[in-house]
Amino acid sequence: MTIATSPKRNFVPQQLDASDWAQLEPLHRALLDREIDSVQALEKWLADFSELMCVMFEYRMRREIELSCHVDNKELERRFFQFVEEIEPKSRPLTFEMFKKYLASPFRSQLTDKKFRILDRIWQAEVDIFREENIPLQTEETKLVNEFDKLNGAMIIHFRGKDYTPQQMAKFLEEPDRATRQESWQLTNQRRLQDREALDSIFDSLLSLRQKIATNAGFADFRAYKWIDKKRFDYTPEDCARFAESVARHVVPLVDELDRKRAKDLGLDRLRPWDLSVDPKNRPALKPFDAANTDDFITRTKQIFARLSPQLGAQFESLRTNHNLDLDSRKGKRPGGYQANLDEVRQPFIFMNAAGLHRDVETLLHEGGHAFHSMHVTEANVFLRQPTEEFCEVASMAMELFAEEHLDVFYSPADAARAKRKHLEGIIRILPWIAAIDQFQGWLYTHPRHTRDQRTQQWLDLDRQFGSKVDWSGYEDVRRAYWQRQLHLYHVPFYYIEYGIAQLGALQLWMKSKEDPRAALSNYRAALKLGGTRSIPDLFSAAGIQFDFSEKTLRPLMAAVSDELEQTEDERSRIKDEL
Repeated sequence: MTIATSPKRNFVPQQLDASDWAQLEPLHRALLDREIDSVQALEKWLADFSELMCVMFEYRMRREIELSCHVDNKELERRFFQFVEEIEPKSRPLTFEMFKKYLASPFRSQLTDKKFRILDRIWQAEVDIFREENIPLQTEETKLVNEFDKLNGAMIIHFRGKDYTPQQMAKFLEEPDRATRQESWQLTNQRRLQDREALDSIFDSLLSLRQKIATNAGFADFRAYKWIDKKRFDYTPEDCARFAESVARHVVPLVDELDRKRAKDLGLDRLRPWDLSVDPKNRPALKPFDAANTDDFITRTKQIFARLSPQLGAQFESLRTNHNLDLDSRKGKRPGGYQANLDEVRQPFIFMNAAGLHRDVETLLHEGGHAFHSMHVTEANVFLRQPTEEFCEVASMAMELFAEEHLDVFYSPADAARAKRKHLEGIIRILPWIAAIDQFQGWLYTHPRHTRDQRTQQWLDLDRQFGSKVDWSGYEDVRRAYWQRQLHLYHVPFYYIEYGIAQLGALQLWMKSKEDPRAALSNYRAALKLGGTRSIPDLFSAAGIQFDFSEKTLRPLMAAVSDELEQTEDERSRIKDEL
């Protein structure tokens, strides 16, 4: 990653060092002390406040990206935590005072654009939950999450004469040879279990810290606190519970049917955990690109975006030009993938761990959708650029679905049909996992004094309700600790139901695209441009879809995916016959 030239600043000095509080504090104080005597003065104050935050947000994000890419680098760790431990604890109380200054301004009512009512609601929530005594606890939380990252970044599995990261090992689970799959699965999970105790200890500490944060803010539990912190104004925990019930009723049976077909196709009496990723016809794994050549991976993905829209293709190419992509998997790199906003230069950055799998294609399309969201937003105020995750994930998941008709960029027609089916099956399979993780989090934080044994039992109960009916015999310890694979539980508590809400939104866009692809893409892009200036229901409406994740919406969408799976299988068979 290279540092782009900062745009011209109006309030923050061009050469400011964002790691130096002596340079930052006078800017905070100047904003707090400034007299606001008109609506125009309030607008100028908001612009200057936004500019200062852009500079600080980008500095922090660049340090976090560096550390994500090299979790074993002590100097990068020092630079990141210098900001977290020295700058943020001093900035947050003053930022809180600025929220209060804005909310107390008599000129606020003269800001007529309805986006300011969104800002009112967001900043009022921030004021309601802010407690200065929580700042050192949040710093400690960040340090614990980094310990989780370091443990995961150090995981290496020695398999058949070579060393692999857990992400790289995933490719062996797609091998037709069952012995290879079993051996690779066993070795990977044995390595994970070596850190089970350490991961449990980190999680225990996080639970304790988060409960203290909630208590300090006057909440009975961390879920209640986090609901306000995440600005969940438009739905409740009860809505999430009803979503889980609908998934159990309408989606889990679809997964069970897919598993029955899979077992039959593989000629197995029972499925084992290492049988879930291999092609159900036991064909060799899809090979979309060489993991050692991520540049080719980028070029092919760009072709898909360019087919959808030349502008999208050009925007994606700018990520490569600006060196804002880190895609390969390697030792010393944290797991997972994400898209990050560099707020001052207004560029997105994509981080992931590619291993040459079809899942990597889906991930880059997904993170590309997030990047397009960032690049489409026209709003100047940084606090209103990004909506909450419920719509952010529509941007990414809808892009995965829009791209399905262009997978021939990576595959033959037969393999493209196969990849499409794999994606649609994945949508069905992920919804029960989403429901399980969300309900697990709800239990964890509303039972803050639970023991590790109780936590394990709750996970097993949810896994039986929502999990695939595979045979775990002999690997019960792996099953008990399987939740530790979900990094959201450590990094971003309560960030997961958003994937379920957004998946239903993305499926609605997908269905509309089958009728009129240009109109669907146009509505999608129009909604992206709004950023966070509208409520979640209004953003869904701008995209031409409904904000609803109840049974009323879920049931017909699952029927549509099931129908598409049948058609895709028929199409694959036709192509095979022609060949």
